Amino acid sequence: MTTLILVRHGRTAANRDGILAGWTPGITLDDVGEAQAATVALRLADIPIKGIVASPLERTVQTAEAIVGDRDLDIALDPRIGECKYGDWTGRPLRDLAKEPLWKIVQNHPSAAVFPGENGESIREMAHRAISAVHHWNGQFGPDGIYVMVSHGDVIKAIVSNALGTHLDLYQRVQIDPCSVSVIQYTPNRPFAIHVNDMGSDLTRLIPSKKSKRAHKGDAVVGGGAGHVA
Repeated sequence: MTTLILVRHGRTAANRDGILAGWTPGITLDDVGEAQAATVALRLADIPIKGIVASPLERTVQTAEAIVGDRDLDIALDPRIGECKYGDWTGRPLRDLAKEPLWKIVQNHPSAAVFPGENGESIREMAHRAISAVHHWNGQFGPDGIYVMVSHGDVIKAIVSNALGTHLDLYQRVQIDPCSVSVIQYTPNRPFAIHVNDMGSDLTRLIPSKKSKRAHKGDAVVGGGAGHVA
């Protein structure tokens, strides 16, 4: 099975100040975000990561660089997992956007939301490109690969929702915090959501064992099974 470790970038000043950054260039991690990136790097230090894919925006690249650390890995930049293109909403305060008629659609019927302006896209388009990227990289890293994808809150919410088999209109029920870890394991039958918005649990269960290396047909354990045993 392919293991995808999704990491949202660390906090930025835009996050702190409630500004919708979107694809605005030059948005980097603030001091809190840098500390968050260092912490998530430590959490992943013992995981045998095969590769790292990141959104091309500065804040995701910074977070990915922290995770790479001393590993002999290159960061693959993929715009398909870049932030949603918010169009004319980009750079505006969230408190003002919440007064827009589109806000209610984004909250309650996101599959119908299309952001205004020449550079705006729909949430549906964003979800499609992100999920297409996941399938591409799953194929690149193979059935036994473990890789990290560093992206953005809405993008990760869409990927997690897809893995859970929920409609895009329900994706606002998923919370993704800065430098949280969400883990999806993809098998021939179905994806398994192992972690969602995880901020501190032991991730060493992701290290392959002899038992976990056996062929996984994707069957769920009836009754829940015994859980992970080191």
